[in-house]
Amino acid sequence: MRRNRGAQREAGRLLVPGLVFLGMVVAVVSSLGASLIPTIAETYDVSPNVAQWSLTITFLVSAPATPLLGRLGDGPHRRQVIIGILAAVTLGSVLAALPLGFPLLLVGRGLQGIGLALTPLGIAVVRDALPPERVPPAAAKLSVTTAAGIGLGYPITGLVALHGGLHAAFWFGAAVSAAGLLIAVLVVPSAANRPRTPIDFPGVVLLGAALSGLLLALSEGGRWGWTSPAVILVVAASLVTLAGWVLLESRRRHPLVDLRLLTRRGVLTADVIVLLAGVGMYVLISLTTRFVQTPSSTGYGLGATVVVAGLTLLPFSAASALATRLTRSVATTVSSSVVLATGAVLVLAASVLFACATTGMGEVLTVMALAGLGVGAIFAVLPGLIVGSVPAHETGSATSFHQVIRYVGYAVGSAMSGAVLEAATGPGQPFPVAAGYTHAALLGGGVSVLTVVASIVLPRLRAGTAPSAQSRAGGNTEPAPHVPCG
Repeated sequence: MRRNRGAQREAGRLLVPGLVFLGMVVAVVSSLGASLIPTIAETYDVSPNVAQWSLTITFLVSAPATPLLGRLGDGPHRRQVIIGILAAVTLGSVLAALPLGFPLLLVGRGLQGIGLALTPLGIAVVRDALPPERVPPAAAKLSVTTAAGIGLGYPITGLVALHGGLHAAFWFGAAVSAAGLLIAVLVVPSAANRPRTPIDFPGVVLLGAALSGLLLALSEGGRWGWTSPAVILVVAASLVTLAGWVLLESRRRHPLVDLRLLTRRGVLTADVIVLLAGVGMYVLISLTTRFVQTPSSTGYGLGATVVVAGLTLLPFSAASALATRLTRSVATTVSSSVVLATGAVLVLAASVLFACATTGMGEVLTVMALAGLGVGAIFAVLPGLIVGSVPAHETGSATSFHQVIRYVGYAVGSAMSGAVLEAATGPGQPFPVAAGYTHAALLGGGVSVLTVVASIVLPRLRAGTAPSAQSRAGGNTEPAPHVPCG
């Protein structure tokens, strides 16, 4: 009996570090995308815009998978769900690592996208397993780990790809996810006492179909023509499907996503801002990693290797971690609205700098540092808004939908940057003109302007339910007085 209690205490001490490592698995999965796009295009003899789907599909799969797995995680099988996710990620990594052709690479990347559901499940585990006062900082740490870990994952996977080839990078991803699987078996506690939760499979199908159509139109609009019948038809069908999903969710007793939670000010604020911030973040990441690898013969590219492209994201990682600590230190004196708006202004500054003054590596590193500070501050605040606004039994579902919105933002940012660069690429030309990068960065800056406005306006809306005192203490969720890519 004493031996069992000792083992339980040891597992408890390892819980948060173990969950943080699972967040790093998410970061590694994300890092097997943007910086490897030129290498994937060359290896599989496809255009960069087609290769961009190796990044977009990961977020596309995660969008319907995350709320589904989050709903499963609200029930008694949370531990099994987490272990199953890691098994799927490992399988996807192995599939992508094998030289089976570009279509099966996309299948593998899609399976890896399931792993992006780990973060909300980790937050749900934290809420159940830790004392209330330890929940907000642990949740913030898990949220930012994904964003900050991207800066570490990109150079490591780039180094592996440079010396071992593209497939070696995916074997590295398989090894990391397999290690995460072992850690999950050791530290994730059972949730057998939680009630069973019905699963809304029709909701999964409708949400996945709607998002797939919208992203397809956004990605291929440049080639098909933005006003072509194909684009108009796909967008119209996707919007009708999305409306049908909303109608279905509002009428089901156990919906995939409880849309009524959006009437809570904290949830609405967090979801809108994470969508906008996710778009701005991945526009910059996608542009930066492609820009630095573009040959200098184009007149603007830096001609860097995939390793150097990954290293350019280290300032993003370091700045994200720094912003998290700074945000935590001012949580009791500065409102969430101020923190969110400040973070959005920093991302806006990064976008403008990239568009107007990026000619060398120094400017690129500065852009990434500014973006990291902004994204780190934003992502550190948002989990507290969610956790403080919903009842405990809805934490997994609410945070899962929050992650869905985040990954939709990532996918839109990825697809948007690819579409703009594709439109700026002349017939028969391998690379876009320099103005394509400028226009894409300014478009991302426009999204950041919307983020600033939302950060100021949304926290001041009347709430359906006021945030709890607990969330104010740990996450600073009240706008006044006193709440992380791939």
